Amino acid sequence: MCGIAGLYNLHNGPVEERIIATMRDALIHRGPDDEGLLVQDNIGLGHRRLSIIDLTSAGRQPMQSPDGGIAIIFNGEIYNFRELRTLLSKEGWAFRTRSDTEVLIAGYAIWGIHGLARRVDGMAAFGLWDRRLKRLFLVRDRFGVKPLYLWRTDRHLAFASEIKAFMAHPDFKVRVNQAALREYFTFQNLFRPHTLFDGVEQLPAATILTIDDEGERRETYWDYDFSKTEPIDPEEAVAKLERLMRDAVSRQLVADVPVGAYLSGGMDSGAVVALAANHVPRLQTFTAGFELSRVEGIEATFDERRAAELMAYTCKTEHYEQVMNAGDIRWSLPRVIWHLEDLRLGMSYPNYYIARLASKFVKVCLSGAGGDELFGGYPWRYYRVFRSLDRDHYLENYYGFWQRLTNAEKRKALFRSGADDEDEMFNVFRSVYRNAKGLAFDSPEDHIQASLYFECRTFLSGLLLVGDKLAMASGLEERFPFLDNALVDFAMRLPVSHKLADLDHMLAIDEDAVKKKLIAQEAFAGGKSCLRQAMTHILPAQVMERRKQGFSSPEASWYRGENADYVRDMLMGPELACSDYLSPDQIRFTVEQHMSGKANNRLLIWSFLSFEQWCRTFEGGERV
Repeated sequence: MCGIAGLYNLHNGPVEERIIATMRDALIHRGPDDEGLLVQDNIGLGHRRLSIIDLTSAGRQPMQSPDGGIAIIFNGEIYNFRELRTLLSKEGWAFRTRSDTEVLIAGYAIWGIHGLARRVDGMAAFGLWDRRLKRLFLVRDRFGVKPLYLWRTDRHLAFASEIKAFMAHPDFKVRVNQAALREYFTFQNLFRPHTLFDGVEQLPAATILTIDDEGERRETYWDYDFSKTEPIDPEEAVAKLERLMRDAVSRQLVADVPVGAYLSGGMDSGAVVALAANHVPRLQTFTAGFELSRVEGIEATFDERRAAELMAYTCKTEHYEQVMNAGDIRWSLPRVIWHLEDLRLGMSYPNYYIARLASKFVKVCLSGAGGDELFGGYPWRYYRVFRSLDRDHYLENYYGFWQRLTNAEKRKALFRSGADDEDEMFNVFRSVYRNAKGLAFDSPEDHIQASLYFECRTFLSGLLLVGDKLAMASGLEERFPFLDNALVDFAMRLPVSHKLADLDHMLAIDEDAVKKKLIAQEAFAGGKSCLRQAMTHILPAQVMERRKQGFSSPEASWYRGENADYVRDMLMGPELACSDYLSPDQIRFTVEQHMSGKANNRLLIWSFLSFEQWCRTFEGGERV
């Protein structure tokens, strides 16, 4: 796990070593253990290292092939590197190190860039320079676990693990990308590869970007495909899933440093912990909870510590807890936004705190993310498209749900300029399906498969970005056993009937009766049925029977109570930093409506707070 930064001179001229070094060192939090630099021809490569595998100096990057013809900078971990190493050794490669980085060099030399990318099981973003061909390859893992950003000047293509590396370049200027801003304030996420920084984009997941004298070429080497389901006996499916889960957790424990795990009260993280504890004696686990003495309503149930303690007791882990209170957002938000850079999803500062805690004990932490998106963990979302008549009807229904923050009418009042027309955001939503292969829209099962595809491509992508940035802020590597190649392939082929056991019951429910998320969760309780059965004899009954609950802080109550002054100071003061883009009157109306109890605007208020801090941090120069 590391931070990478590079510059490619588009005109075959030299690059300045000083600039590369400055870009690299802007990522020191991602790699506090070591540093490296290579400048040759028209390329500069910088690397900050967090040592996980092969802790010796032999694992230092940039790493070169024995003849110096290939150089690489790499961020991530290759979980099947030992298997690949065996294959490559049989092909004649003489390995000099124990690192997974050298496996990438050897794999490219023997299989080529496409053969290498398709064989990798892991999380990886890397830049590989072939000096003989004068060709640069930028590659991102199939699920997009590790970020890789691109930025161009008239002379250079720059790439890096984080945008702040570009800020160290003398030609970089911070400007808001208003199309991305509209997208964020519609979906609380970005579905396109652009960012809030004008001119900066993400290389999409599972993409190979090739740059040489002939220009740039992009190829997608993999995508989610939920269209090729295969019939399977229920008992066989459960047995196979348990075996794949055990293999995935075992693979992702590979490290030369201590490995721990996040532990909520839910099934996904519980399954990961239970399986990992079989391999790691006295596994260290970490839970975040909330001080709820002044919280009312459903948010009073948001603390998962008791359920996590039960799992820790059952699995005999060494367990640690982080308890957060209302005042923690004031201190953490500037730090969260600085590290997050590009805004995504809901209240994420608890992620920052729990990663900060874990980093005091381990360098690697397993996470249960991905289980819901692959195995149907959000059935109260799918009911919105059960009865769709065709593709257009499905898109219309699901688009209505995923406008998490604003609709077209509200955006016209909110944005000071450049508000979208009524079709812009719908076209953005629809574009997620542009390259989806084989998806049908003829039955409830088809619509659920289409929803799983969408959520893996968007919601899960956002979760992974938040997880990477806020863990690496503390020099912690997060790993995701559910995002194992074989496990994902199995999940995509698994019929809907094995994921939603009570599908017939769901179809019989009156949609008009389901008005609130809590009611929907209680009505649609059959999600992840195959996974649930596979974990039955591994997890305590109390964990298996718990209602699905996300990792979320009780912001609705805190914004009205202990954090009310903070919200008003940030969003209703005389000098609003984001007022060039958003209407202060609309922000004030949203806050006052929430404070009075007339509406629950916690998601929108979080996004206002985040963007206000973004403007103060990146446009105003506030640093922490």
